[in-house]
Amino acid sequence: MKRTTIFAEDYLLDEVKSLAKKQKTSVATVVREALVSYLAVHKGEQAAELSFIAIGASGESDIAERHEELLWQK
Repeated sequence: MKRTTIFAEDYLLDEVKSLAKKQKTSVATVVREALVSYLAVHKGEQAAELSFIAIGASGESDIAERHEELLWQK
């Protein structure tokens, strides 16, 4: 991990400090988490995280409605 300097408006820094205090964590942690979230959204990684959806086409059209029954079948 590398140290870096950012320039931000006072009101933003106040908000980050307030959030860090509320979450009982550091300002650096809040900033890192914000960067990760921002990059995930702007790189489209959130959609990629769900890339497993519809990979197992069963031909059945009522799986969602019957999921409890199907999960507990023996």
